Amino acid sequence: MASTSDFRNGMVIEYNNDLYAIVQFQHVKPGKGPAFVRTKLKSVTTGKVIDNTFPSGTKVTEARVERRPYQYLYKDDMGFVFMHTQTYEQITVNESLIENFELMKEGQEVEVVVHADDENIISVELPQFVVMEITYTEPGVKGDTATNTLKPATIETGSTVMVPLFINTGEKIKVDTRDKSYVERVK
Repeated sequence: MASTSDFRNGMVIEYNNDLYAIVQFQHVKPGKGPAFVRTKLKSVTTGKVIDNTFPSGTKVTEARVERRPYQYLYKDDMGFVFMHTQTYEQITVNESLIENFELMKEGQEVEVVVHADDENIISVELPQFVVMEITYTEPGVKGDTATNTLKPATIETGSTVMVPLFINTGEKIKVDTRDKSYVERVK
């Protein structure tokens, strides 16, 4: 059992006969009345996000989850195929369990989150940043760094990312996998 003081982002709890991952939480102590914790919970099974408020000190059941290292191999009709990096066991995962799957390259290391009690796959988590090569974008103009203007660029996986005007085709960039945003140019 855990209490609301143990909440952290990514923690998986059992709530309303379902598994929910804590996306966001905030401890609130109003001037009048008892303290409470405002949370944003994402259902592991359906993907639906709900807002919920817990009174401070409420006991919740923390679900046991394991993070296992896998490598992305390829995509076929059944889904995305991953290989465990130590046991070489292969699994197929539906794309609904992978957030921003369009940022995955073949051979990339990921973490597969598994419910320890029944071995069900909860989600696939990409690293926070990935390095991608620009395959197409409008030509940039040298010295165009003064403004925060962005343009669309196609990366090697076929996805589109908004990049600054000075980025050209063939350059490598670092992309944040949480929101598909440009971070920096990579030399």
